[in-house]
Amino acid sequence: MSHEYYRRGRNWFTAMGVLSSVIAGIGLIRQLLIWGPEFVVDFLLNGEITSEKVSVAMLGFGIFMIVLGFKKHEQKR
Repeated sequence: MSHEYYRRGRNWFTAMGVLSSVIAGIGLIRQLLIWGPEFVVDFLLNGEITSEKVSVAMLGFGIFMIVLGFKKHEQKR
């Protein structure tokens, strides 16, 4: 492969972002199916640290890592 071509998004930032987003999505969907939307919203808005809040934080971290992975790569010359 040419050194001039950079495979954009194919790095460990994107991979870890997708992995954490999928795990967070599975956790949120599981809680929605078990408890229902009104209980999940209540768990998100109360003052305690719950698994729903951790899942939302992981989803945010995953999206941040994906954006960081797609950032323009500067090539060395």
